[in-house]
Amino acid sequence: MLKIFFTVFAASMIFTRLAMIAATKFRVLDYPDGRKLHTEPVPLLGGIAIFAAFAGALLINFHFSRGLKGIVIASFFIMAAGLQDDVKGLSALARLLIQILCSLLVVSFGVRLDIIPDVFPFARSLETVLTVLWIVGITNALNFLDGIDGLAAGFTVIAAGAFFVIAYQTGQMYFAYLNITLAGACLGFLTFNFYPARIFLGDAGSGFLGFCLASLAVMGEWARNRPVVALGIPLLILAVLVFDMVYITVSRIARKKVRTFKEWIEYVDKDHLHHRLLGMGFTRVQTVLFIYMIQAVFALGALVLKKATTFQAVLLLCQGLLVLIIIAVLMIAGRGRVERDRFNEHGPAAAGDDAVC
Repeated sequence: MLKIFFTVFAASMIFTRLAMIAATKFRVLDYPDGRKLHTEPVPLLGGIAIFAAFAGALLINFHFSRGLKGIVIASFFIMAAGLQDDVKGLSALARLLIQILCSLLVVSFGVRLDIIPDVFPFARSLETVLTVLWIVGITNALNFLDGIDGLAAGFTVIAAGAFFVIAYQTGQMYFAYLNITLAGACLGFLTFNFYPARIFLGDAGSGFLGFCLASLAVMGEWARNRPVVALGIPLLILAVLVFDMVYITVSRIARKKVRTFKEWIEYVDKDHLHHRLLGMGFTRVQTVLFIYMIQAVFALGALVLKKATTFQAVLLLCQGLLVLIIIAVLMIAGRGRVERDRFNEHGPAAAGDDAVC
């Protein structure tokens, strides 16, 4: 496993360097605007480097389960759609439709949540719907998290690392191999992506990583005959993504920023966790490291959860919920601080403008 990890790590560094050269030559760059934190154009195509290192390792191994075939094929289409968005632009509705179709493709290859007893009517259909919602939600949540140098890639390293440890402990060696490969590919890219970033993931990269994490979470066997543990492990490991997605959705609806489904999928705002931390005065590096630590806390909880009884699992999940409530309080405080600063600087009209909140 260490050999695989370091081989993919080195390959990812090489591919990332090549991606930087290609992105600069063909002008596939992320240009600064009012919403973005960087002030100079930065090469995109980092996601292609990660995908090349990850897929290359799988091709060398050349041992594909049916489920993995579906994940690799679907994730390639997700990456291609993201690349189209990076280069020429793609509507939010088109991206969503592609994500739904790719999620259904994964389900058709046998990767599906198995949480509803067969005695319930339409159990398989309901599981398919839940699987699609899970994959699409996590895919977009990681895309939203990709707002600061090194955040999305580092998050994926920790999440894939946690999946790897649990898979290794439970004898799921092939699944462990997939996760250690993904972690190595992301870490190699992270050497160029941590602040100050010399290359970005782009939508191709964040979409691919989110789709992979969501699909692998469904693919893994977390616990037999213990549904609380089986559901709790992926929820804890990806808790930051789930929380950020739920929080911004509730917040935007409550503040009447979105009123229709079309507005919801197209609305863009600086109201995510990393934006709130920046609003509280955190630097970019402090913000990224803070979220890394939150992610590590949940990942450690998932490792303990694997061997927990049902009662202990419920306690661990309650503990995780309390941590998320604390984070929600921080996010609300961050929004309030930004609004006060804008009021003091520009007056009441600016304070009511949520463009940077």
